[in-house]
Amino acid sequence: MEIWINPACSKCRSALTLLDAEGADYTVRRYLEDVPAPDEIRAVLDRLGLEPWDITRTAEAAAKELGLKDWARDADAREQWIEALAAHPKLIQRPIITADDGTAVVARSEEAVRDALGRG
Repeated sequence: MEIWINPACSKCRSALTLLDAEGADYTVRRYLEDVPAPDEIRAVLDRLGLEPWDITRTAEAAAKELGLKDWARDADAREQWIEALAAHPKLIQRPIITADDGTAVVARSEEAVRDALGRG
């Protein structure tokens, strides 16, 4: 299992604390430093069953600068969103846990972290 984190994020720190308390075997990816490529973002979206706009932090300054609130949210715009996430990783919602069973969760709550743990 891998967890994408921003160490400055309290939800990320809480998720790590819970994973450690449960003795989980995981690797940490500091995605602001080790930025995911568009292909990696596509793969995580597939695992999450979500679209790029579903995992975009639209309140971030970069989102406002890019005018994301006015971007289309459809199949034609999907690649534009993915490229924006790759170019501005701070826009990616966090933490994201990729589970060993091939799925993933946006682990912003204790329940979501436990769900990821249950997936192995």
